[in-house]
Amino acid sequence: MNLRKIRLEQGLSVPKLVELSGVPRRTIQEIENRDDCRISTAILLADALGVSLDELCRPEKE
Repeated sequence: MNLRKIRLEQGLSVPKLVELSGVPRRTIQEIENRDDCRISTAILLADALGVSLDELCRPEKE
């Protein structure tokens, strides 16, 4: 998942992403550490960040 990278590129703190997405802080922190989440959570985060699920979830090509 590219959550941390996208969040930081957009200048968003975890609390701000919580506010925008409705996803609990602990969940966001676990996703950033574990690099995995439920699709329903990924949809909420992608919508809040204004990116596609592809951009959020697919590993970047080298």
